[in-house]
Amino acid sequence: MKPQVPFGTRCGLHTAEFTRVERMLREETSEALTRLFREQELTDTDAGAGRVASLTMCVAAKEACCKLFPREAELGVVGPADFALKREPDGTLRVKPGDNIRAMLDRQRLADIRVSLTQTNTSTTAIAWADARRTDVPWFGRLLYHLLPYRRGVVLGNLRRVFSKVLPEVEIRRLAQAYYAHYLRFLIEFIRLPFMSAKRRRTWIRVENMESPINAHKQGKGLILLTGHFGNFEVATVAGIGQFPQYRGKFHFVRRALNPRLLNDFVTWRFLRAGFGTLPKRGSLDRILELLADGAVIVYVFDQHAGKKDGVTVDFFGHPAGTFKSVALLALTTGAPVIPAYSWREPDGSHVLRFEEPLPLIECEDTSEAIRRNTRAYNAAIERMLLRHPEQWIWMHRRWKTPEA
Repeated sequence: MKPQVPFGTRCGLHTAEFTRVERMLREETSEALTRLFREQELTDTDAGAGRVASLTMCVAAKEACCKLFPREAELGVVGPADFALKREPDGTLRVKPGDNIRAMLDRQRLADIRVSLTQTNTSTTAIAWADARRTDVPWFGRLLYHLLPYRRGVVLGNLRRVFSKVLPEVEIRRLAQAYYAHYLRFLIEFIRLPFMSAKRRRTWIRVENMESPINAHKQGKGLILLTGHFGNFEVATVAGIGQFPQYRGKFHFVRRALNPRLLNDFVTWRFLRAGFGTLPKRGSLDRILELLADGAVIVYVFDQHAGKKDGVTVDFFGHPAGTFKSVALLALTTGAPVIPAYSWREPDGSHVLRFEEPLPLIECEDTSEAIRRNTRAYNAAIERMLLRHPEQWIWMHRRWKTPEA
């Protein structure tokens, strides 16, 4: 299937007249202003004679940005207010994409948006553009892809399912090759980690927004971390969370046993040595409830297929996927905050472990519907995290099995 929009640089052009903005301000049409601006943007603009020119500049830039996403703009998925603008000290405007826009940029493999402005006595013309985000493929990624093509068909099939509407086949294959490079790095880092000093581990990984779980944990209901196989998750958990000794003994990972058993025993030993508990995917509900009541942090690896007994079928990247319902059930039962967390490898080889803000709990009179809606929201969070660094996810996993599987 060919991409709906050609892969490459996208441009949007728009001219805004001063008279349009003057009319809105004169008539105080708050609805029109809200559609175009955020409250902070209106506050930041000059109150003097230059206000009309400044706001017209913003209108032109925002409307030009919308034209980068013609289909989404036509459907009302994206609007001018989604593009936050920040004025730099030199007077230029910088586009700060909101979560909605950031997700679309990531999904369509586009880099950050740039804007160029030209102003006359009566109008402002803006050109917005976003370059295609090219995938960097190391030589050993290409080599592994061709010489050791373990599950290559599954990898390519999964990538096509997610990206075929926005990426050409050649770029999908580059993502697959980059994934094989990531897989090799993962294995090497996994072997290196036990031999690293505590000081080296601290410099190897950076933790972002730890304030989110710390503040959420103060509610006294325990905490559920929603994560997946992002980046080198083994390195991130041991080296990242290990930087906060006050939480030693509080983290418990819900995980499937690995094959072969020797590998599973080694991973379990390493988790216990680092101060983390482990819980099996099945048969541990009562124990999890006890731990949450005691203020524990339960870590759920949420990006794997779940069969009919353990899961509910909800969309994952627009396709039905069996997804574990246990997280939604626990959140609805206990009120424990659910926080997405993920990790990735930087170009210099260091790692980042990032915590997002808590996801709002969706409550309905129908418990089954509440479980379904929350589970879909969790899948959406996994999607957003995956798309930031798609080459660092487990594309070998058969995520989209039939509901009966």
